[in-house]
Amino acid sequence: MRDTDALSDALERWKAGIDAHQPERVSEVFTEDAIFQGLRPYSVGRQGVIDYYASQPVGLTVDYQILQARRLAADQVLGYVHADFTFPDRHVTSVFLGVVVKHSEDGWSIYYYQASRLD
Repeated sequence: MRDTDALSDALERWKAGIDAHQPERVSEVFTEDAIFQGLRPYSVGRQGVIDYYASQPVGLTVDYQILQARRLAADQVLGYVHADFTFPDRHVTSVFLGVVVKHSEDGWSIYYYQASRLD
């Protein structure tokens, strides 16, 4: 599998959960012990992901582009991603994401996620 395919496997499920406003579904893309840094203080584990996305407005959608991918180990891929979060009632928020996805018997999951806002 190509490195970008591993990232896309996880990010497409992440996007689908966000676009459907289903925080639990988004959290299922993350490992149980994932480090998650959105645009607020970080959390560890799926509950922090649920809380973060539950606080987002209905109608939020995301589009992304993988800019770089690097294999860290046979079961881990590092990605650098540009994402545009479109809110229903305000401007688009553009961010860069650093992600590490990890493979298990359930497929590729996000193990590390850090967002940096573009100014």
